[in-house]
Amino acid sequence: MRWTQREIVVVAAIGVVFGVVYLAWVQLWLLAQGLIGPLAMDVFFGVWCVASVIAAYCVRKPFAAFFAEMVAAAAEVATGNPAGVILLLTGVVQGAGAELPFLATRWKRYDLPVLLASGACAAVFSFVYTWIRFNYGALSPSLLIVMLVVRIVSGMVLAGLLGRYIARALQGTGALAGLGETDPKRAA
Repeated sequence: MRWTQREIVVVAAIGVVFGVVYLAWVQLWLLAQGLIGPLAMDVFFGVWCVASVIAAYCVRKPFAAFFAEMVAAAAEVATGNPAGVILLLTGVVQGAGAELPFLATRWKRYDLPVLLASGACAAVFSFVYTWIRFNYGALSPSLLIVMLVVRIVSGMVLAGLLGRYIARALQGTGALAGLGETDPKRAA
């Protein structure tokens, strides 16, 4: 279960790349927010957690999902996200949520149900955090339910499913050969 230098570099690189993607994604979210209102964040949410799923799927070590989200948050701050340093706390919350399903399997399962659960858990953790940060208690209960359901679906589809697809595509290039492939049963 010890991390190699290569694994650390790969997860950090995934985090940095997606930190830049996340910063660009903020611009699309803001545009969508002007068009569809408060649900835009929930619709777009899953992309902000995709680095955690990709890193966990490729490296398959404890806390790869958490580490990737923390690096992504730091990269997003460093590249000028207007939200600023508070994004580091956001990275902690989303990374912890994303890591939970892997922890629950003792980092032995990386199949589609666990990846979907990772996206869903990141969504739930994030929802609780944004509830506190943005005073969601002032919103109507019916809107809150819709927001939560949309965010969970987005986490499952855009983080879990899309993350698996991107990770498999990366593995297909051969650039990640030898990472996460020590146990053939885990190559799901």
